[in-house]
Amino acid sequence: MSFQGKKLINDSNAVVTEFIEGLVETYPGLQYLDGFPEVKVVLRADVLSSTYDYVSVISGGGSGHEPAHAGFVGEGMLTAAICGDIFASPPVDSILAGIRAVTGPKGCLLIVKNYTGDRLNFGLAAEQAKSEGYKVEMVIVGDDCALRPRGIAGRRGLAGTILVHKIAGAAAAAGCSLVEVTDEARRASEMVGTMGVALSVCTLPGQVTSDRLGPGKMELGLGIHGEPGAAVADLQPVDVVVAHVLMQILSAEINYVPIERGNNVVLMVNGLGATPVMELMIAAGKAIPRLQLEHGLAVDRVYTGNFMTSLDMAGLSITVMKVDEGILQRLDAPTKAPAWPVGVDGKRPPAKIPVPVPQSPNLQCNELSTRPQELSEQGHILEVAIEAAASELINMRDALNDWDSKVGDGDCGSTMFRGASAILEDMKKYYPLNDVTETIKEIGSSIRRVMGGTSGIIYDILFKASYAELKSTNQSTVTSKEWASALQAAIAAVSKYGGAIAGYRTLLDALIPALEVLQERLNTGDDPVDAFVISSEAALSGAESTKHMHAQAGRSTYISSDILASVPDPGAMAAASWYRASALAVKKFHQTS
Repeated sequence: MSFQGKKLINDSNAVVTEFIEGLVETYPGLQYLDGFPEVKVVLRADVLSSTYDYVSVISGGGSGHEPAHAGFVGEGMLTAAICGDIFASPPVDSILAGIRAVTGPKGCLLIVKNYTGDRLNFGLAAEQAKSEGYKVEMVIVGDDCALRPRGIAGRRGLAGTILVHKIAGAAAAAGCSLVEVTDEARRASEMVGTMGVALSVCTLPGQVTSDRLGPGKMELGLGIHGEPGAAVADLQPVDVVVAHVLMQILSAEINYVPIERGNNVVLMVNGLGATPVMELMIAAGKAIPRLQLEHGLAVDRVYTGNFMTSLDMAGLSITVMKVDEGILQRLDAPTKAPAWPVGVDGKRPPAKIPVPVPQSPNLQCNELSTRPQELSEQGHILEVAIEAAASELINMRDALNDWDSKVGDGDCGSTMFRGASAILEDMKKYYPLNDVTETIKEIGSSIRRVMGGTSGIIYDILFKASYAELKSTNQSTVTSKEWASALQAAIAAVSKYGGAIAGYRTLLDALIPALEVLQERLNTGDDPVDAFVISSEAALSGAESTKHMHAQAGRSTYISSDILASVPDPGAMAAASWYRASALAVKKFHQTS
């Protein structure tokens, strides 16, 4: 049976910021940007972008994997770490703040784990930073050897990413150029493989503990966000577990990593959060002779401890990386990153510094929009539509989380709830509701501020594309066909940057049918309100149909088809629900006015 998880916390919504505060108080070589709660960036206290004459190495992602990534900030490793909410990719603005804070004339390298949200957010931040004049490169690490990649998702980024951090950080500290640091990081990412084994699932702060993995069972290849792995099996002795994991990583048939008999390797045994050091050391002790005798490999270095965890998950991951003398020199190079681990010294600087502003004057924020004192008819319609859509998402939080716990990381409802709540709050103060185009822009700003993960960046892209399309009409009022064109532009943008199309089991499977019906009805001369309502029915049908689709994007690509068939895609259901709610609200407004 499920029960409320026990946590030594205050507020489940403040765990990341309070973690950062404790981290910088513990290690005087670290600081954070004074931008809580939206900007959560840990950086080296000895680095100023204006005077820093080395390549900066930046990484990050969702929190809950501590000590990754903030614990690896320090001379000789990361220059900054961008922290998202629990298991949610950090927003673009937070990543940009980190880039601006530590990147000097030599540029910066972003090291990103291969998850859709991280790729999108860090990618968009990189493009924005380049437009501001920064030199930026990005290396994506996908070292998972548990699951064969399907669709566009690819292999997941796991604990092997930490070795890439160390190699890139040492290269940067040695004075290498951005091209050289990027080449070393990319080569390292191609030489490393990881597989995890879990004895329990993790419990997110404020949520109940799942009983999905019962007594006497273990899960092979369970993801670091709690997503289901390759198989559930009876618990085995650690000898058997280690042997299976190493066989999978070094499989000649699948060829996850280019490691052959006679090669030199390093071994990392990583705890997932609740595994005693004793058990990790036992696993390391069993892995070394197997690598040497069974696989014919020379084990040059062994790293054992907690490097990339999954909150309180019991279990471990094993990482094997092919090395040569050059890579070993990078791994052996000194670092002050506290979680490598190393000793800490130095005078304590201030714990926090201001968030940097864009360098270019034309990148300064515009004045805040304001809500008009009196609403036009269109303003009233827009208000009721937004309120209905946001309220529906707030009411669906638990249902969306439940669906997402089966096919993802269980936070879809919470993420949508944060966005919807912010939209309702901001609408009362800032939205210029009489101007449709500018209101769409403000909705995007609300989303960017509070929504993390893949959902946040996708909706940010969706509203940016809609705004750009509506802005091209240069009108404050919008016709029904212009609304349809804006939706079409939004869908195209999400497909372009996220890689998904119809049938990939995403929110597009709700929005594409809605667009097709809306355009068809408008082109035949139907009443726009009726066309809106009928298209919302198509959105719901499309979302429901995702039960019968094989996932081709996002974390659902790692889930078995049997589980996928039991629930619709949470993102598609969220999109269909807010679309339907707004359509019905507009219809009701016209009937009563």
